[in-house]
Amino acid sequence: MSLLALSLVAQLAAAARPSPPVLAFPEAGLDDSSAYAGYVTRFHRDVDGNTVQLYLDRRQGRIVQLLANGENESVGFSARSANGTPAPVRWHSTDARVWREGRRRLFQYDLEVPESEVHVGRFVLGSMRVERDVQYFKEHLKPFTDSAYALAEYPALAAALDAQPVPVRRAALAALRASSLAQLRARFLPRLARRTPGDSVVLIEQLALDGLDTLRLRLSALDGGRVVASDARVVTLQAAPGHPLRFRVTISTTGRALTPLTRQEIFTEDFLAWTRDLQTRGDATRARWIERQVTGVELLASREKLMAGLPTYATYFGRDMLLSALMMQPIWRPEMSEFVIAAALRKLSPTGEVSHEEALGGQAIREAAADATHLLRAADSAAVAPGGRSRAEALRARAVRVLQARRMTRENYHMVDDEYQLPLLAARYLADRRVSAARKRTWLTGREGAQTRLALLLAELAVLADRSAPYVAHPVTSNFVPFAPREATATAYEGVPRWFAQSWRDSGAGYGNGKYAMDVNAVYIPHALAATQQILQALRDLGLLSPATWSAVPALRADTPLGRYARDAATLSNAIRIWRGAIEAFVVRRTPAEVQQQVEARLAVMPADERRYWRAFPRTGEGIEFLALALNDRGEPIGVVNSDPATRLFLDGLMAPAADSPVNRAALRRDASLFAREYPEGLLVPAVGAVVANDAYATPPIWQAFLDDPYHGPRVVWGREVNLFLLGVASHLPLVRDDRTTTELLHTAATRVREAVAASGFRSELWSYAFPNGRPHPTRYGSGGDVQLWSTTDLAVQYVWARMPQ
Repeated sequence: MSLLALSLVAQLAAAARPSPPVLAFPEAGLDDSSAYAGYVTRFHRDVDGNTVQLYLDRRQGRIVQLLANGENESVGFSARSANGTPAPVRWHSTDARVWREGRRRLFQYDLEVPESEVHVGRFVLGSMRVERDVQYFKEHLKPFTDSAYALAEYPALAAALDAQPVPVRRAALAALRASSLAQLRARFLPRLARRTPGDSVVLIEQLALDGLDTLRLRLSALDGGRVVASDARVVTLQAAPGHPLRFRVTISTTGRALTPLTRQEIFTEDFLAWTRDLQTRGDATRARWIERQVTGVELLASREKLMAGLPTYATYFGRDMLLSALMMQPIWRPEMSEFVIAAALRKLSPTGEVSHEEALGGQAIREAAADATHLLRAADSAAVAPGGRSRAEALRARAVRVLQARRMTRENYHMVDDEYQLPLLAARYLADRRVSAARKRTWLTGREGAQTRLALLLAELAVLADRSAPYVAHPVTSNFVPFAPREATATAYEGVPRWFAQSWRDSGAGYGNGKYAMDVNAVYIPHALAATQQILQALRDLGLLSPATWSAVPALRADTPLGRYARDAATLSNAIRIWRGAIEAFVVRRTPAEVQQQVEARLAVMPADERRYWRAFPRTGEGIEFLALALNDRGEPIGVVNSDPATRLFLDGLMAPAADSPVNRAALRRDASLFAREYPEGLLVPAVGAVVANDAYATPPIWQAFLDDPYHGPRVVWGREVNLFLLGVASHLPLVRDDRTTTELLHTAATRVREAVAASGFRSELWSYAFPNGRPHPTRYGSGGDVQLWSTTDLAVQYVWARMPQ
């Protein structure tokens, strides 16, 4: 190495600083390492304090570096032994190193393999959304000799541009900062940027489609090792004789940084004092659990956004943020409610819908490329139609404008549940006694862009009022808020109309192919309308809602549902009453004989070890009543016992029952008992938790759908659902203290769920279980988030239950 090179290395070493792990999973004393099945992860901070997550999935040999910054970036690659199996990669040292070179931020750490040679390939540098797709479609498991993974949207765009008139092609390429299609195509895949024969360093880089940003991955063989072969598909590293193979990973980015929030900015002082007190009580394990989750919230929080989770969802998700803020209100500062509501209002669609998810950085460019391709193809079709020339020119001009605005953050509005969650949080904020009336008034009249927060909030309430109005006018199931239709595919539901899952169970099997979701229609909408009533009254009390407001705000026109509600409170009360009755359409009842028959039918098709275990469980001999997961397109209940009544318990307690709507104790006992009733009749799996669904009372096609897509099925526990249930029980206990039967049932159900979760060792986004020795054993779910915003709501659970009278 030259003197100049040595001098540069010395300068960089001096500029770098250590970045010790902030968190690591699994952690001795807290986590069962066997449940992680070879998966290990660490969280660090980069030079700007942004979260960097590293994980090694030894089951599949995948190594991912998530850069939880303003671009949601990641760098992933696979490591394989000489025989093609996943390489036994492990951390070599604890600390990482971070530094800056101009605009570029660098992160570096060391790995080792107890072998003499390792092959590295399936490089994916870009948005974490891309890495998510790669793993979902098993692209990372393909042979290294296969073609490198490329986003389908980019070759499609190039092909569409190739067919355009020269002026259009030139304008589009100029928008993408490319001089030719050949230069554009060169940006589609990672490229080998540098490798000197016999050298120990190889550099892989990925240009953004517009050439403005570059992600780089540098692999350096250490201790005398060397790079013996390399191209853009596979790099082969060899150890020096007599040494294990150790190599250094350096990743660098020019992506935008975020501005982290501290725990003092997030949590109330009372809560932080409680966490400090735990440290002195001698319960070291519990104190460590709490500290880990507090740190997890810090890793997700910045002044720009609250991320939904790490590693998979390192960006804004409206639902996750809104529901978490509702659950965290006892322990979050009021400023956090303002922050979350403002973020949601800022991202409303022009017609008032709440954004489900943002696409930014590489994902925004990817979606822009797809939109531009669609427009160009439409232009080609228009051009050959009679009189279609002017339309074709307009479509091509639009395509160019889309490419010019390719980096503009895009919002996804296809979910429906978040429309009904924002009013709940807004109502809670306006009822928060910690916030003065003057501050609320000032905050509401402040602006997000061109409009005041008040105007934006009213526009969103108008969406809720409009969508719920048909059922108010004619309360039949066909007037429930439906999911959107989707194309039929060759699945378990072949030949049956298909529906998108547009609420939180957003997987293919999540709602059992239901058209009308129970959580949307029987839980969220009635509560959101009640929240609207509270908001309108609060606005009157603040002097922000008056006849003058009605005429000035389009959302409050006299001929709109919201306008009528603002003018006549009785009309809104009637709408709430009608929607509260919607729940009856979802009630499912099974006799004891039917329970026995349907459970046995479900067990009969399970693997032998599972069947033996569940058959050994004593049966209750009782019938069952539960709320169906959804209704099908004929308005019939889909017989899947589910955890969504936890949301109802939580919201019922949160919004405080009105005098005209006292606690329905029979319904409360019905819903809570499902969480304490053991599977396969109910939801509770001992030493694992309350599963998110039980399909024993459904049909064989639904059984198969959950086997094919288990994400929201009978083998999965979701931390969010556990926390909603426990918070819901806690809020109801004071309301039924005079009812010993109901109180004992609630205590028993909460205790059984808490004990099962504690025994599982998980408090994460979700977890599953296997049958390694003929009985359920909790395991990490493959795509589960290690730090998930709504899973950290366990902090609120711990705090609320600790302060309850014993």
